[in-house]
Amino acid sequence: MSNNSPFLRQPASVQVVMLKVLAALLPGIAVYIHFFGWAVVVQIAIASVTALVAETVMLAIRKKALKPFLTDGSALVTAWLVALTLPPIAPWWLAVLGVLIAIVVAKHLYGGLGQNPFNPAMVAFCALIVAYPQLMSQWPAVGFTDFGAQMQAVFGHRDLDAVVMATPLDALRTALHTPEARATVSGVLGSHATFGNIGGRGWEWIALGYLLGGLWLVQQRVITWHIPAAFLGTLGLASLLASLASPDQYAGPAFHVLTGGAMLGAFFIATDPVSGSTTPRGKLIFAAGLALLTWIIRVFGAYPDGIAFATLLMNICVPLIDMSTQPAVFGHKGKQP
Repeated sequence: MSNNSPFLRQPASVQVVMLKVLAALLPGIAVYIHFFGWAVVVQIAIASVTALVAETVMLAIRKKALKPFLTDGSALVTAWLVALTLPPIAPWWLAVLGVLIAIVVAKHLYGGLGQNPFNPAMVAFCALIVAYPQLMSQWPAVGFTDFGAQMQAVFGHRDLDAVVMATPLDALRTALHTPEARATVSGVLGSHATFGNIGGRGWEWIALGYLLGGLWLVQQRVITWHIPAAFLGTLGLASLLASLASPDQYAGPAFHVLTGGAMLGAFFIATDPVSGSTTPRGKLIFAAGLALLTWIIRVFGAYPDGIAFATLLMNICVPLIDMSTQPAVFGHKGKQP
């Protein structure tokens, strides 16, 4: 056999791709546990079991083979993403409801894996934050990492007034939209004990964990560089221009990139091959639009983090983006007919 190039690469199976995505999430999850306690693992477990049960029921109803779909890992990826968007001390039924919306409504009612036009995890998040905004904003306060107390919050009593706090994005949005609290952005972000050095109490480190896993996915060719680079670059540029124009009103790029779901969105949500763009130029347009909408919603909208809503809005545009950015067919000039 000749060892000369070119070589044809064997396409990776769905199972291999999904397992790599799950592995890439682990560094961010490990940091998450360090700062917010082990409740996040319980949320992931609840979401995973719910996803597998929902997948089984829907496959049986649709008369599809169980083993190929239950073992491909796609349901688990969706479950983990839903769990990671929830507060770790959210009530257990919130994770169950979110995963049911993602698997049953956003995935199987559209035809199953490969047919869903919207990112299932983001559909679930948007539904939950609209229906239960208070529960979706109850994050553990500094020092509230006791596992027993967290389990009481997840499965039992919900009197959490003394142990919950706003996320940095939520605190910033409140300050910018409340006249009596609108002193300066630097004042809102200045409490390092609560908000950390850049992106919040531990949030910048969680973001770096997701960045590490995301870069590994790029190295493994599970995803390409286009969407993460365009998303983070556009988000950083938009926040930089705004902060230069009015530094007392708008946070800078480091804050926007290293807080909330920016890194998770850049590498694990926007890169969804089913609901996102697939052409090289289309990926750049899709991610740039996603980042710009995210920044607009964060700064001017009613919700602190706009990635989920921005993702669904850009999912609507994907067919037009891909149709307009088809590369030329090999051996022919112009776009593919």
